[in-house]
Amino acid sequence: MGLLLGPAALPAAAADSIRADQWHLDAMHAPEMWKVSQGQGITVAVIDGGFKLDHPDLAGQFLPGKDFSGSPGGVGSYADDHGTQMVGLIAGTGKANGGKGAYGLAPGVKILPLKINNGSVGPLVSADFLDQIGQAVTYAVDQGAKVVSISQGIDSVTAIPPDVAKLNKILAAARTKGVLIFSAVGNEAQTGNPVDYPGALPNVVGVGAVDQNGTVTDESERGPQVALVAPGKDTIAPCPGPTGYCKGHGTSDATALASASAALVWAVHKDWTANQVLRVLINTAGRSNGGTGRTDGAGWGAVRPRIALTDPGDPGPADVSPLPADAASPSAPPSASASASAPASSVPSPAATPSEVAVGAPSAQPTAGASSGSGGGGALPVVAGVVAGLVVVAGAVFAVLRRRVSAGPSGDVVVPPVPAQQPMAPPPSYQPPVPPEDNPYAR
Repeated sequence: MGLLLGPAALPAAAADSIRADQWHLDAMHAPEMWKVSQGQGITVAVIDGGFKLDHPDLAGQFLPGKDFSGSPGGVGSYADDHGTQMVGLIAGTGKANGGKGAYGLAPGVKILPLKINNGSVGPLVSADFLDQIGQAVTYAVDQGAKVVSISQGIDSVTAIPPDVAKLNKILAAARTKGVLIFSAVGNEAQTGNPVDYPGALPNVVGVGAVDQNGTVTDESERGPQVALVAPGKDTIAPCPGPTGYCKGHGTSDATALASASAALVWAVHKDWTANQVLRVLINTAGRSNGGTGRTDGAGWGAVRPRIALTDPGDPGPADVSPLPADAASPSAPPSASASASAPASSVPSPAATPSEVAVGAPSAQPTAGASSGSGGGGALPVVAGVVAGLVVVAGAVFAVLRRRVSAGPSGDVVVPPVPAQQPMAPPPSYQPPVPPEDNPYAR
């Protein structure tokens, strides 16, 4: 396979640029990868709560999207930074500030923006949150997206079983059509470590977060639903705030970067199936301390598209998923945790406090029914019109859904069990990491 030349190589990080503070790009050897692939020809669908379509670092990156939120304003309206940050981590071009802006890991991709009501467009999270995700996934498949990035989630106790079962069927259909779906596993490892959907469903690649040392972050949830990890701490990305940039964290950010990694590989190996792209990402993932197995914290390791591009190995069979088929089998009965109902008197979780909202965010009452979730960011100041450095003004915690309502009777609907109760075996065609490193992102 020859090199994918694409557009001109992107510049190295200048000392006074936003790019200079995007540690994850250096750790993942992005400039080296961009000589081979920038994700050209791949469409990545991003499902979130709205997007700043005219951000200078994202101009020209969006395809016509669709709004499933039922709110006015379309995909270009938003009430928080989250969706724009996720797109920026994937597809930023660095064009802002005279070419000193923020880059995405796969700046050659096109983004299909799909808006849902995740609590960012009204006082409450939409009751049909999972249904909106399902509609968005179906639309993404119909529009030819190869990768779907879902930095969203709702826990297994709060989720209504029929909604989960319906979404599970949609995700399974998407995978049969060759689409690769990534979803955040959630940021509540220290507050109960709940299982979140869709990140824990079959046919979804659950993504956790690691820091600059390749260590799983304290907030990143653990369990068999974790397939891969990616950088998810102190990431810098475009956002709608007054400075145009935010520092973020969480499994949301990691999901965006894992999705971008798949796009980089698929752009070079267009004849590969979703199973083959994922298998190569798993086989080339970095395991800490030279490990060869899977862990509930890091899954099969940290995505390393640079290795997947330079030494992919055998991609394996096109029609066999590298994820265990019975990791969360839809044919199994619901587990007690997955089908448990909240008390009838339960109410939405406390809203975020003002200190959890990025400086410059739209003035509004905190979102009811929402709690800490898959990532967040704080606005960063730009001094004298030139980016002289990145200072976090305030950290923001993105609200991932927690509708405290009764799950209700499930009737004959079958819900996938909580995957924490399902053992996971090593994927087919496992290969040791190349090369073995204590820190999967060591230089």
